[in-house]
Amino acid sequence: MESSPSHKQSGTPLLRSEQLRVTYGLTRALDGVDLTVERGDSIAIIGSSGSGKSTLLHCLSGLVAPSEGRAWFTGRDLNTMSDAERSALRRQRFGFVFQFGHLVPELTALENVSLNLRLNGVGRGPAEETARSWLRDLGVEELARRRPGEMSGGQQQRVAVARALAPEPDVIFADEPTGALDTANGELVLDLLVQQVRNRRCALVLVTHDDKIAAYAEREVVLRDGRVVPPATGAPR
Repeated sequence: MESSPSHKQSGTPLLRSEQLRVTYGLTRALDGVDLTVERGDSIAIIGSSGSGKSTLLHCLSGLVAPSEGRAWFTGRDLNTMSDAERSALRRQRFGFVFQFGHLVPELTALENVSLNLRLNGVGRGPAEETARSWLRDLGVEELARRRPGEMSGGQQQRVAVARALAPEPDVIFADEPTGALDTANGELVLDLLVQQVRNRRCALVLVTHDDKIAAYAEREVVLRDGRVVPPATGAPR
């Protein structure tokens, strides 16, 4: 699939954070995280449960506002954007894959995958054609007319990956994306995500606790207690 050329060129990093801190009550989930994500990067954010991995992903994608610090997308401060602007980013330029599919239960697989395309102004015919192509790539085209309740967890997850990739996002945020998949389907999904980075020069931010999954990324960022572990103690390969 070809990428649309309109907003794919930029001289600034796709994502950048500076001294991100997030506090929940007395708990500090992030404690001064600096990170830069360039076009073509595939980055695995790894660490044990409670290390701040998902919180960092949520801040970088504008889902969570940091208590302190700033995060930028193509030079724009996410915190200064309106809710409508951040929603548009999540429809058009960000793709999300979470551990469980989070599909809209009332919609078929085809409708779930084409939803953001329709919201972005793509006509029904072209949107569904694109959706079918992604379902085919992920081996679930036969589920096009089924609703999530008629699918297994692994099938739902592959439909969710198709939904994330259909708008051809600039950044793919994947939080434990293979958690509901068997080994073969997990490898299929990871291969496809990495392929998108290579072919389209987008970026992948992958959260995982599994070293084998992290190995699919070109760079690792290790978190411990909300802080990035310096390279000398085991961060980027």
